[in-house]
Amino acid sequence: MAPRVPLRIPVLWAAVLGLSSFGACAGVVFSNLYSFAGNDGAYPLGVLAQGSDGYFYGTTEGGGTNNAGTVFNLSPNGVLTSLYSFTGGNDGASPEAGLVQSSDGYFYGTTYHGGATNFGTVYKISTNGALTSFYPFDYTNGAFPLGELIQGSDGNLYGSTSAGGTSGGGTLLRINTNGTPTTLYSFTGGNDGASPYAGLVQGKDGNFYGTTFEGGTNNAGTVFRISTNGALTSLYSFTRGNDGAWPQAGLVQGSDGSFYGTASVGGTNSYGTVFRISTNGVLTSLYSFTGGNDGANPETGLVQAKDGNFYGTTRHGGTNGAGTVFKVSSNGALSSLYSFTGGNDGASPQAGLVQGSDGNLYGTTFQGGSGGNGTVFRLILLAPPAPTLQAVTLTNRTLNLTWITEAGAMYQVQYKSDLKSTNWTNLRGVVTATGATLSATDSVTNGPLRFYRVVLLP
Repeated sequence: MAPRVPLRIPVLWAAVLGLSSFGACAGVVFSNLYSFAGNDGAYPLGVLAQGSDGYFYGTTEGGGTNNAGTVFNLSPNGVLTSLYSFTGGNDGASPEAGLVQSSDGYFYGTTYHGGATNFGTVYKISTNGALTSFYPFDYTNGAFPLGELIQGSDGNLYGSTSAGGTSGGGTLLRINTNGTPTTLYSFTGGNDGASPYAGLVQGKDGNFYGTTFEGGTNNAGTVFRISTNGALTSLYSFTRGNDGAWPQAGLVQGSDGSFYGTASVGGTNSYGTVFRISTNGVLTSLYSFTGGNDGANPETGLVQAKDGNFYGTTRHGGTNGAGTVFKVSSNGALSSLYSFTGGNDGASPQAGLVQGSDGNLYGTTFQGGSGGNGTVFRLILLAPPAPTLQAVTLTNRTLNLTWITEAGAMYQVQYKSDLKSTNWTNLRGVVTATGATLSATDSVTNGPLRFYRVVLLP
């Protein structure tokens, strides 16, 4: 008869919280920082940018003294200052993109309309509201810019236009801070894509990456790469299937080197997707929205927070149908953090999020708020609860540990044989929760005692 397995296996359950671990639903505190009233702006569409002074700078598509849009700044505690109201003339109108602060201290942005030919403008604005409009689009070099500008490692500004160019399918351009433009590429509307709605991101390899809303082999949008001298490579054409279709948002490069983004529709439920794509064009669909509590139609990009997770918004869906804020891990485990009610908290977020220097997330809603003209909000992210032991069972020399988890959080089971020792040994690799519980097993012999713990990784 086989020797009896000793039942002297005490389990030390000492959960260790990671320093940057954030929680879902019950782990967030939502605050409506500001509701637009009209004269101060209305209908924010662009991503906020935190300036070197700690304030958040942004734009509204409408409102202001001329009802042509505004530029504003907002303190982290919600005090708003309207810096500039567009006139609809040569200075531009309807800024749909957010701002970027250049190394010269100015913020740079675009307007969708206005300018000498009414195809939009590029402008710069100081922190005290002095605006200079220095580049009107003329259709040949592009028209109707929608995405944010970025400053490249060479000091120049890079961006896109949703229309215009030699074929009318939009352009990619470079602008130096003196206002001199260079058209890098004009989309043809064929396999290379058409109508880039979002801005660019510069990868670690020095190239720029982005998306087009239309075009590609299935006319459902593309992902592309372009060099600083204008050589464009189409990396992926969306199929309108499980991979998604018609991406309206740009990309973010994750800490793993891959790029992450969203498609506004498509996926297994036709409500949009979250995807990952490598620099050589291998795309993985990470999550398909259901249109329910998880949200629907993500029209904005993602931001990777300090905890390693990605955060974004959906325009529709959620418990009230007014949109959501969500987080998703790099392997596709998604948690809905907040569902907008359509009331004072806002509705229909159409801009991405930014993580402030305080670690909190800041964003805008296009509608809702006390005046119905949109809001600025903050989400304080709280650490998830310690993993709670649910069951410990021993069967045929196999010890099974089961604990309660948070979807998307990463856990590491560890053990040691001597409580006086400070060294723990990892039991297999890191596991990521996709549901409410996780389990780990260990083979038990007549060897020394083992003490176990679960570490919640940052």
